Amino acid sequence: MNDMTPPVPRSLSHITDWVFDLDNTLYPRSCNLFAQIDTRITSYVMDVTKLDFEAARDLQKSYYRDYGTTLNGLMLRHEIDPDHFLSTVHAIDYSPVDAHPDLVEAIRALPGRKFILTNGDTGHARSVLRRLGCDDIFEHVHDIRAMTYLPKPHKAAYEGFLTLHGIDPTTAVMFDDLEKNLVVPHEVGMATVQVVAGEDFAHEQVEAWELGRAIGPHVHHITDNLAKFLRERP
Repeated sequence: MNDMTPPVPRSLSHITDWVFDLDNTLYPRSCNLFAQIDTRITSYVMDVTKLDFEAARDLQKSYYRDYGTTLNGLMLRHEIDPDHFLSTVHAIDYSPVDAHPDLVEAIRALPGRKFILTNGDTGHARSVLRRLGCDDIFEHVHDIRAMTYLPKPHKAAYEGFLTLHGIDPTTAVMFDDLEKNLVVPHEVGMATVQVVAGEDFAHEQVEAWELGRAIGPHVHHITDNLAKFLRERP
């Protein structure tokens, strides 16, 4: 999806529904919270497949890339219990997520409804939101169970969410750290914002393609400072 067409600046003055991804979007990738989950997913893949670490990690990332989530790949290829998977991989330490009053106030000030659309589960999302200090801001957390386990970037994940909440995509915006998760929102008429890590971020558990900054018609805005972007939104 990385053609060389630059992002098209678009005003967000018409937006009435604000839709946020959770992981590495509402908290900085640099706190490495998802790295804990990522490590637990690798262990889970090892247990299910009996592969060694390197082979299991390669399989994990291929499922993540090809199926939207490793969970979706494991369900389709290994018939695992999704509830067991979710409870296992989200048994993590949430203390690296600090309160972020600037971001909380910026989101709170947005005109209209605010939603979480995440490939994680609601329990994980609520744990993160409590740490950030914004568990009371969002209209609804639409999680992987609500998606019937068919995750972003599959079109059905977005269609079910938009229909359930009566959202007109032409007056909605999607924020996500992965540009592939902005393709469908763009196609259905939503504004899109890619939230990226800072230039100096690196971590052994992050693949290069996960950090890429896309330029293409499906990415309307790019920011590495979500709070500032929301305060100064176009």
